[in-house]
Amino acid sequence: MNIEQLNSKSSKVTIEQPVIYNEKLKKKSNEIRNKILDMSISSGGHIASSLSCVDILVSLYYGKVLRYNPKKPEWNERDRFILSKGHAGMALYAILADLGYFPYEWINKFYRQGECHLGGHPDFSIPGVEVTSGSLGHGLGIGAGISLSAKMNGKKHIQYVLMGDTECTEGVIWETALFASKHALENLIAIIDRNHISALEHTEDFTNLEPLSEKWKAFGWDAVVVNGHNCMDLIKVLNKEINKKRNKPLVIIAETIKGKGISYMENDPRWHVLSVNNKKDIIQAKKELKWK
Repeated sequence: MNIEQLNSKSSKVTIEQPVIYNEKLKKKSNEIRNKILDMSISSGGHIASSLSCVDILVSLYYGKVLRYNPKKPEWNERDRFILSKGHAGMALYAILADLGYFPYEWINKFYRQGECHLGGHPDFSIPGVEVTSGSLGHGLGIGAGISLSAKMNGKKHIQYVLMGDTECTEGVIWETALFASKHALENLIAIIDRNHISALEHTEDFTNLEPLSEKWKAFGWDAVVVNGHNCMDLIKVLNKEINKKRNKPLVIIAETIKGKGISYMENDPRWHVLSVNNKKDIIQAKKELKWK
């Protein structure tokens, strides 16, 4: 399955082969999780945060949702993807390398090792990366600015911004939400990686995000809740909403599990900062991910 097949806008998910297509996406998600594990073993990084958003990214990049061209990263008509939760950069790096934006050698040898641009947080100098991120709360504002500019200039590209749920406790997110609603930015889609865990504890232990969907609606957005680990559901929702005539921005709240795919990491706040660096953990993680 080559890039053209995966990214063809004319080749939609068909009713005739949903099972086959779903299995390909599951296989791709597992490949990306394996690559994230490799990076964590060699150089650390925020592995649990990266694992929770893998299926979201796979749906966008391999599910015929995003318009992009690895051979022409600056293609003007491309959709813009902004990883606002930049600490999950490992997931994005693995996908960009897989698609050919840069050599696999970059993540195999140089991730967080100072010999190339692949730092702990993405930098806009990396092919395929739209903005430097990691300072939480700013990705949505950048996406809103690009969306307003595109709307004013009659451009059709869509801006997708992936945020963490704890990021949504920041005032700048809600300021941007008001701005985007005011300007009816129907070309702006926010996706929240709703894994319910912050850097140190579960979100509802220190704040009240819920009812999250209703809060976004109150700010003038359309809001949809979806299983963030079911690629077919994600793609179905994304395609439906993209093709719907709207006059407001959209937020997709993707319910996920932090550390998804490695049982001892799942729903454990400690793994926001821990690295896979002992033999027992490495063996178990590789076994569960069917590492090759």
